[in-house]
Amino acid sequence: QVQLAESGGGLVQAGGSLRLSCAASVRTFNSFDMAWFRQAPGKEREFVVSSRRTTGSTSYADSVKGRFTISRDNARNTVYLQMNSLKPEDTAVYYCAADARPAWSRPAYEYNYWGQGTQVTVSS
Repeated sequence: QVQLAESGGGLVQAGGSLRLSCAASVRTFNSFDMAWFRQAPGKEREFVVSSRRTTGSTSYADSVKGRFTISRDNARNTVYLQMNSLKPEDTAVYYCAADARPAWSRPAYEYNYWGQGTQVTVSS
């Protein structure tokens, strides 16, 4: 069973930065597509960014392009989300997600493993 553990959330002022980490308890981390989602209070969970295992290609939500960066360290079984120029609207619980199925075989934004989430709060 795959377990994902996020860390690095916290309270930061607008314009500040945070780096989230997601450690995966898997043997073959490089066999998984990884992604970050977020859910703000009273809103549905939304896609933030993904990282394909085969090509290393990334995809970002328009709202975070140019400010957030996903990276992965396959040796450490960890994916990171560097968040810069944070805005109050970035306040949410951030979730790490993973899936070993090929991207073409599943609906977009569908991942079958999820972490518990880490809270990010950006004050104005």
